[in-house]
Amino acid sequence: MKRAADSGAPERIDPGHANDRIPIEYKGGEKMKKMVKAASLVATAAMAASLAACGGSSAQTTTAAATTAAAAESKAEESKADTAESKADGAVDLSGVDANYKLELKLSHVFAPDEALTKNMQAIADSIKDKSNGMVDIQCFPQSQLPVYQDGVAQVVAGANFISVEDPSYLGDYVADFNVLAGPMLVTSYDQFGALLETDEVKDMFKKAEEKGIKILNMDYIFGFRSMMTNKEIKTPDDLKGMKIRTPKSELYVNTLNAMGATATPMGFADTIAAVQQGVVDGLEGTIDAYGSNGSAEVAKKMALTKHLLGVCGAYINPNVFNGMPEPLQKLVQDEFDAGAKNMVKQVSENEEAQKKNLSEKYGIEFNDVDVDAFKATLAPIYKEMETKKGTTPGLYDKFQEYIKDVK
Repeated sequence: MKRAADSGAPERIDPGHANDRIPIEYKGGEKMKKMVKAASLVATAAMAASLAACGGSSAQTTTAAATTAAAAESKAEESKADTAESKADGAVDLSGVDANYKLELKLSHVFAPDEALTKNMQAIADSIKDKSNGMVDIQCFPQSQLPVYQDGVAQVVAGANFISVEDPSYLGDYVADFNVLAGPMLVTSYDQFGALLETDEVKDMFKKAEEKGIKILNMDYIFGFRSMMTNKEIKTPDDLKGMKIRTPKSELYVNTLNAMGATATPMGFADTIAAVQQGVVDGLEGTIDAYGSNGSAEVAKKMALTKHLLGVCGAYINPNVFNGMPEPLQKLVQDEFDAGAKNMVKQVSENEEAQKKNLSEKYGIEFNDVDVDAFKATLAPIYKEMETKKGTTPGLYDKFQEYIKDVK
């Protein structure tokens, strides 16, 4: 799949952009033919009744039977047309599913209501509920209302009726190689990440995760590259020295920022804007999608496009919960989460330049490129440390780089 240009960089509790689902084409031709035929049958019956008006009881009986038969056939034809139309519209055939079947799932993540991921997850949930006639009801809880991060993944592993939407790094405690897939400056485009998801190595990681109690519905919910937001121009690692940069409470994020030259300062996002204003920290990092909607643009006026981490999440469910659904509903849920990921990548790709323009005009934000090679050199030790401390597959980073070297 060819994707559009790269995006910027958000934080998990920062807002984004609209989520207009791609409309389904209406295909009503077959239904129209059936309705015309049905109408013709009814008209024929009516004509028979008119001609038989003077023919006595025998004719009346014959006419009544004809009318009843025509009406029955008309109803049958309309029913067939409705079924054909439903299939044409992408609805699910639920004829083999117990009409009383009901599954409620809680979906949890840290993103704010206006962010792209929040809107996409809600759209997925709404579509599944609609197409399943309410049999599968996914209730979305944004902004850490329910367990998130490691705690959210733990809910999935425990077998709860729960969908955790998190960064791939949070699967690293179960399958170590996910640390590499989520690693810093691994990819430079969305297409490159998509290409990695198709490799045998990553497919094997998905399989191992499922064996540990984590079925990955999709891991391509990209919301942009993460970059530095400060009030100082940053172009090289030396420019970051001595600067305290707020990060999420993630070991990967902390190690990445420290390696790049900053002093990583993990804290909850609720405290971040005030911390920048008061000088407790010198800035933060996140995506363009979040920059203008979470208050960051009010306190940090420069964005250095380090693109040090790809902002991406996966949607995780317990395999027993998933496999416990009737097969038509399994397919529906899988298809909707796949379509939602494609939709989100498309939106983020298309909206980035408009978002940058809006940030510049509305908030006076200045964007600048950085010495990518210099920053990348500082991060090499992180992957070696993953091998020695996390137990990741030796040489996996280099193998991934080889796979994507020709992908733009």
